[in-house]
Amino acid sequence: MSACRLQRIQAHMVSAHLVPTWVHGCRRACLTWCSASRQMCGHAGPEVLLERVGNAGVITLNRPKVLNALTLNMIRLIYPQLKKWEADTETSVVIIKGAGEKAFCAGGDVTAVAEAGKSGDRLVKDLFREEYTLNNAIGTCRKPYVALIGGITMGGGVGLSVHGQFRVATEKTLFAMPETAIGLFPDVGGGYFLPRLKGKLGLFLALTGFRLKGRDVLRAGVATHFVESEKVSVSIYGKMRMPAESVLLSQSRPVPASGMLFEATSVEGIMNNLKTDGSPFAQKQAEMLSKMSPTSLKLTLKQMQAGATMSLQEVFVMEYRLSQACMNGHDFYEGVRAVLIDKDQNPKWKPSTLEEVTEKSVEKSFQSLGEHDLRL
Repeated sequence: MSACRLQRIQAHMVSAHLVPTWVHGCRRACLTWCSASRQMCGHAGPEVLLERVGNAGVITLNRPKVLNALTLNMIRLIYPQLKKWEADTETSVVIIKGAGEKAFCAGGDVTAVAEAGKSGDRLVKDLFREEYTLNNAIGTCRKPYVALIGGITMGGGVGLSVHGQFRVATEKTLFAMPETAIGLFPDVGGGYFLPRLKGKLGLFLALTGFRLKGRDVLRAGVATHFVESEKVSVSIYGKMRMPAESVLLSQSRPVPASGMLFEATSVEGIMNNLKTDGSPFAQKQAEMLSKMSPTSLKLTLKQMQAGATMSLQEVFVMEYRLSQACMNGHDFYEGVRAVLIDKDQNPKWKPSTLEEVTEKSVEKSFQSLGEHDLRL
């Protein structure tokens, strides 16, 4: 990979000549792994390993056969232990990592969520509520929190890592937030960290689901450090009182500001910019956006705009409202059907065009749930 790949992507968001590689199949495969987690539980042992290594509390997501897909049970195991280590004077750092070579965590079991939503099961409330509560606990943890995000890091895996103090990427890291492809939005605090990336990079990633690899994850500002995978060892961190940046090998480089393609105040405006630009990059992104749920695109844009000035806690409250709106809508279930169940890759979105998604319907998704709002 070229050392300047991310810079070229940023430049092409103004006027491009390079066609970036979009591997739609990878996004589909990662979502499919997560949806299949309940059928592939042959892995022996607990879903999460919680142990002490020196003065470090170590969390290991222990479902490598399903790319460490996150479940509600895993959330319920991690949260109390994180709070215990935070208060424990003998624990000076918390480390989270994924078992296996392929993934840190590729996300959650979206098919299970879809099935629960259709049947009126409480999972659609409990999962989002408890996941966001854990994400907030990570973001407010008083101890250094180090996420070793080698391999696939998407969706729920982003929530388990990006709000911590240190996110260590490797050459194997693959980051993406592909939720708009299945009628959702980039949640788990995406409304907080994505608008805070330089320029319009966060909005670009949120709308398109574009994936970042290796050092680009650091250059984008998603990771704080980069280490070659062969040099990553939990024992190193466990022996330290807190992570030292010299050991974590920071390689940060400035990321140029994004251009005008994603500067519009509406999704229609962004689409118009892309089509008017006419470059191969712009044409590719316009084609990609045309496949996404129009409702998801509009919810995501407003989420990014609002989240840019919110606290982390306010973002989670907003995103819980959005999650429940999606659970009560059409597109999430249709996206899961088209991408993960029937796999025809031909979702029938309702509404089917951006123009049909009204401002009123978007605003409704952001309204307070009253006594059912998320409390942090």
